[in-house]
Amino acid sequence: MFLNQSAGPAALTSGELPRPVPGAGEVLVRVHATAVTPTEFQWYPTFHLPTGEPRPFPIVLGHEFSGTIESIGPGGADWRPGDEVFGMNGWFMNGAQAEYCLAPATALAGKPRLLSHPQAAVAPISALTAWQGLLERARLGPGERVLIHGAAGGVGVFAVQLARWRGAHVIATASAQNRDLVRQLGAREVIDYQADRFDELAGQVDVVFDPVGGDTLARSWRLLKPGGRLVTVATCSVRSGDVRVREAFMFVRPEGRQLAQIARLMDAGELRPVVRETLPLAEAATAYTLAQPGGGPGKIALHIAAPESMAEN
Repeated sequence: MFLNQSAGPAALTSGELPRPVPGAGEVLVRVHATAVTPTEFQWYPTFHLPTGEPRPFPIVLGHEFSGTIESIGPGGADWRPGDEVFGMNGWFMNGAQAEYCLAPATALAGKPRLLSHPQAAVAPISALTAWQGLLERARLGPGERVLIHGAAGGVGVFAVQLARWRGAHVIATASAQNRDLVRQLGAREVIDYQADRFDELAGQVDVVFDPVGGDTLARSWRLLKPGGRLVTVATCSVRSGDVRVREAFMFVRPEGRQLAQIARLMDAGELRPVVRETLPLAEAATAYTLAQPGGGPGKIALHIAAPESMAEN
């Protein structure tokens, strides 16, 4: 699937594109599954080059995937053809909503053994965002109180689990229909953001992790203890006129070593992905519609490999 114009999901087109060729430090991945991130149509890199010029069409979306190594460019680390991997690729390059995609060799890790390809495909962007936001930027420690917004969303489900694994006291905001799921993932307290004001119930916290932005972010500042840390990954925050918000904003980066740690936690049962639904690649436009906030927990996966190849996965 690809775009031939700057437009929304309805403009996604199916067709044949040349198979990419891996360059130095890259690998070619045969994609078994990828995932849908509905905000991708609003991201600057989706339609621009790093220089600011328009990206040439066609543009392939989807920057996280699970699949197998097809071929390896010069300096492609220790990967071998046939290795099962999951990972993400650069924001300014074509993504994984295709049979093949390129990725830096350092942006991959071995696929968790216990997960299917669709389960693994929904993890790289979301799990790395939670890891880098909570463990790197916020330096969340055992016993600290952390408020996680959007806890049933694609990023939120991993943030809750990582914070619980870290030994933090997790307070989460979610809708009533997702309360039980968020508790199962590790939240000690769940606040129904549709019925209650979290800023009146959460109390003082050491860390706020925000994938929502807007008014939710604005009402979170006063909950921070002295020395408290706030991290926002809401894409709207990068354009904020508030210096505090811009400094708190974080954009996830590909990082294979962290993905390898995440894979180990998944195989150990400490982390699990939440797949809302799995659809065929041909239904990508529908998947973007279903993936809008409030549609359900977790993320939507797209399977790409032929059905006979998926059967054993």
